[in-house]
Amino acid sequence: MFPKDITPEIINSFSPNTLVSHLGITVTEIGVDCLKATMPINEDTRQYMGILHGGASVVLAETIGSIGSFLLIDRETQYTVGLEVNANHVGSASEGMANAKARIIHKGKKTHVWSIEISDDNNKLLSVCRLTMMIITK
Repeated sequence: MFPKDITPEIINSFSPNTLVSHLGITVTEIGVDCLKATMPINEDTRQYMGILHGGASVVLAETIGSIGSFLLIDRETQYTVGLEVNANHVGSASEGMANAKARIIHKGKKTHVWSIEISDDNNKLLSVCRLTMMIITK
């Protein structure tokens, strides 16, 4: 589904000096039907009670879904923008890594819809997210 010539290293090189790099988000795998990324749970991503901030989880979800859509479009004639994102935070973590796995659930001509699950290092589910991306002709 994804281009074979794109690697996580190439994708990770796109984001220096952005929110993505500030939060330590790293693409770790471009699979056959999914993308995976991690984000450290640390002083940059925790809220005042010492647990992963829900907003940081949403950034992780939107980042990995946006990358997925970027890989699926004709980058010469199209670009993508986030249209809507929502998240249900169902668990908490105070350390380790937040691990995101994104799968496309709708690949239309004008929109993509992604399902993203975020878990901790013990595979405990932290957030369930849905991202809608709009495909725009340049």
